[in-house]
Amino acid sequence: MILVLNGPNLNRLGLREPGVYGSQTLEDLERLCETWGAELGVPVTCRQSNYEGQLLEWIQDAEAHGFSGIVINPGALTHYSYALRDAISGQPLPVVEVHISNVDAREEFRHRSVTAAVCKGKISGLGFLGYRLAMEALVEGNG
Repeated sequence: MILVLNGPNLNRLGLREPGVYGSQTLEDLERLCETWGAELGVPVTCRQSNYEGQLLEWIQDAEAHGFSGIVINPGALTHYSYALRDAISGQPLPVVEVHISNVDAREEFRHRSVTAAVCKGKISGLGFLGYRLAMEALVEGNG
C-alpha cells in the first residue's frame, strides 16, 4: 500500500495559481493516484492536511498501518519544516518527494528543500505525472 500525502494549500488545486499548478483539483489528483495504483497493482490512500502535526502523525503511523512507501508533496513545509524532515527520517519506509511545479524555476526560497535529503528521491515540475512516477519508483523498489 502506498500513502500519498499532500501538504498545505494543495486542497486549493484548480483554484490557487492555475498558471502554476493547472486547473485540475485535488480530487482529480486523488482519483488519478488511485487509478495509477490499481494499474500498478497497489492500493493507494490519499490524504491532505494544512496542518503540519497531522502530516507528522500520518508519516509516523504509516508503517503500523501497513503502508510500504510514501509519496509526499509537502507544499511550503518543504522549505522550512525540520519537524517534517525528522518524521520522514525517523521511520523506515521509503519516501519520494513530489512537486507539481518546477520549484527550481520559481522564487529563490523554493530552491531549497529541507526534506529532500531524507527522501529516496525528488520529482519536480512534471505536474500530476510526478505522482505516478513516484509510485512507480516505490513499486519497483527504486523509491
